[in-house]
Amino acid sequence: EVQLVESGGGLVQAGGSLRLSCKVSGFTLDDYDIGWFRQTPEKEREGVSCINVYHGTTYYADSVKGRFTISKDNARNTLYLQMNDLKPQDTGVYYCATDRLPYNPRWVRVEEYDYWGQGTQVTVSS
Repeated sequence: EVQLVESGGGLVQAGGSLRLSCKVSGFTLDDYDIGWFRQTPEKEREGVSCINVYHGTTYYADSVKGRFTISKDNARNTLYLQMNDLKPQDTGVYYCATDRLPYNPRWVRVEEYDYWGQGTQVTVSS
């Protein structure tokens, strides 16, 4: 059974840092594309950062480039998102998700991801 469990969210002041974790089971991090997404009441769910398993490439939303880093620990079956220099507009519920595909040319599209964790809240105060 595919499962994803996020942790690491919290309340932080602007300029601070958080590291999110996503423990996966039922597959390995080399099997499928996987990524981090976020949602706020004002916006639709958006992609923050993803890893393409076929090409080994990564995607970052323009709003987080240079501040966020996605990484994975295969031995721990855990995906991470290091978030630095956080801004109030980074506030939201962060989810990790997988598309359960070893090759997907549309891997950066939110709608391609169909297995989601429960989410973890990140709140950045100004």
